[in-house]
Amino acid sequence: MLLSNVVDQTVRKLKSQTANLLTLTNLSLGGFSVLATLHNQLNLSLLLIFIAALTDRFDGMAARRLNIESELGKQLDSMSDIISFGVAPALLIYTAILNEFSFPGMFFTIFYIGCGAFRLARFNITENTGYFTGLPITAAGCLLTLIYLAIPFIPGELVLFFTLILSLLMISSFTLKKM
Repeated sequence: MLLSNVVDQTVRKLKSQTANLLTLTNLSLGGFSVLATLHNQLNLSLLLIFIAALTDRFDGMAARRLNIESELGKQLDSMSDIISFGVAPALLIYTAILNEFSFPGMFFTIFYIGCGAFRLARFNITENTGYFTGLPITAAGCLLTLIYLAIPFIPGELVLFFTLILSLLMISSFTLKKM
């Protein structure tokens, strides 16, 4: 009887933390991506951002499926997203090309991160309506990361422009239906 209670309690605790564990995996992958960029391993950084996007997708699904959505999980998810889809892609693009533009490159890098933080904060204080307001940071981060692959084929000024557009789309007021 005692062993059964211990097992049941352990399973319940694991179940209640499944989504948060996935969220922390997202955060860890974003952190590793930042470190990979700092060590000039840009292709590894790109891969880690995309794996982080997968874990970000699954943490919300797990929370809903297991009926374990919480305010803590929502806040933790946003903090993870600013690292994985704000800082990591911005640093990747800055290191790959935007650093060549001196102050404008720095400005657009920080502007992108700031817009991502604003977008996440707005999301956290908004009631769930079934719609996103502005481009979700996960999508913006993945698109900015994809732009890294196009750097050999497009002028750097276009990368600056795309960074600005993605930033503005995150803070815009258009709505997108959640999938």
